[in-house]
Amino acid sequence: MKVLVVAGTHAGVGKTTFCVGLMGALRQRGLVVQAFKVGPDQLDPLLHEAATGRPSYNLDGYLLSKHANVARVAALAEPGDVDVAVVEGGESLFDADDAVVGETGSTGQMAKWLGAPVVLVCDCDAHSARGVAAVVRGHVGMDDELAVAGVVLNKLESAAHEAAVREALAKATPGVPVLGALRRDAAR
Repeated sequence: MKVLVVAGTHAGVGKTTFCVGLMGALRQRGLVVQAFKVGPDQLDPLLHEAATGRPSYNLDGYLLSKHANVARVAALAEPGDVDVAVVEGGESLFDADDAVVGETGSTGQMAKWLGAPVVLVCDCDAHSARGVAAVVRGHVGMDDELAVAGVVLNKLESAAHEAAVREALAKATPGVPVLGALRRDAAR
C-alpha cells in the first residue's frame, strides 16, 4: 500500500479541492483509496468520504505520538484492502502548534513519520512566475528529511502564466516535477 501526503504552501491554496478530485479519480480507476486528514478538521473528511466511498480518519501529531499515528494508518489502510492512502495536510506544510521553531502537529512532521512523499499544492493566483518558484524552492529546501515528489500549480491565470511558472520552476527546483496545473475559475 502506498501513502501520499498532499500539502499546501499555505492555507486556502486548494488542497481539499485537489485531494477530493484526486481521490475520486483514483477510485474511478478502480483503486481503493483510504483518506486521512492531518489535524482536528471534521468537514474535509466528509468530502473525502464522498469521493472514496469510505470513512476518512484524522491524524494528529500534537495529540498522538508518532507510533500511534503510524499504527492508525497501518490499521486503517491495510495493504490487502487498500491500494493507496491519501493524507490531506492541514494549513500549510510547515504550520505547527509550536510556532516559530518546531514542527509538532505539522503536515511535514506527519509526512516524515509516515515516510511518505509530499505533493505540494501552490496557489499561483496573482503571483509572478519567479515568485511561485521562490515559494516552491523555499518549501522544497526547508527540510532535507521531506521528500517532495512534485508540485501542483493551482489558480493559474492563463496558458502563458502556466508556461512561465513551469519555466521558472524548472530553473529554481530542477528534479521537482510539475505534476499538474489547474486554471483559476473563469467565473471568479
